[in-house]
Amino acid sequence: MKFARWSFLIAEIWRILVLPPLYFLENRIGIDHPPAITHPEYYYGFVGVAQVLFLVIARDLERFRKAMLPAMIENFSFVIAVYSLYVSRHVGSNIVGAASMDLALGVLFVVSFFRTGEAARAPM
Repeated sequence: MKFARWSFLIAEIWRILVLPPLYFLENRIGIDHPPAITHPEYYYGFVGVAQVLFLVIARDLERFRKAMLPAMIENFSFVIAVYSLYVSRHVGSNIVGAASMDLALGVLFVVSFFRTGEAARAPM
């Protein structure tokens, strides 16, 4: 259980460090990576919703074990999208670096999911 708790806490710390600055970078992103963001509601919606799930899971692994599944999907879908966009030359290598962190976190989530399942089945 410690492994899973630390995996989700590390993911949440990463998100706390990386996502809040995005609230102030909408215009900069349009300058550095044109075109400008045309639907800010999607942009800000993503930034807001992606910030608390991992902390909730880390606080009560047994209760929120099933929430690990959408957490994995969220991470891996971003990785697949970014890697596909990189291959087709639609994003730069800096975005691939961010996606690689999500790949690492997704792998930790998979391991955590199976480890918490084993812990729940273990005799006390």
